[in-house]
Amino acid sequence: MASKLYVGNLASGMTDSALQKLFSPHGSVLSAQVLMNRETGLSRGFGFVEMDSGEQAQAAIQAMNGQEVDGRPLTVNAARPRADRGDSKVATAVPVPLAAVRGPAPF
Repeated sequence: MASKLYVGNLASGMTDSALQKLFSPHGSVLSAQVLMNRETGLSRGFGFVEMDSGEQAQAAIQAMNGQEVDGRPLTVNAARPRADRGDSKVATAVPVPLAAVRGPAPF
C-alpha cells in the first residue's frame, strides 16, 4: 500500500522532479509534488512524496529527516490527512428573518 510523506523546509527553488530524485534512492516514488506560491511561482517550502510501500516510506523518513538539502535541514514524516477546514471559498447561506432585513413594522 502506498504511503504519503510530508517534506518540509524545502528551498524556494525545489521542483517536483528534484524532489522525486531526492527520494528515489530510498524506494519507488509514485509521485512527488512541491506546493508552489501562485504569485511568485516559487516553492512554498513544503511538499509531498508518495512511496510505493510503508517500508519504503519508513526507510525514506529514517534517511531524509534532518538531512541538509540546499543548506536547509529537511523535515520528513508521515503525512496526515488534511483537516476539514470547511470550504472558505464557498459562501454559505444563513437564513435571516425577514423582520431583521426590513426592520420593525411601521405601524
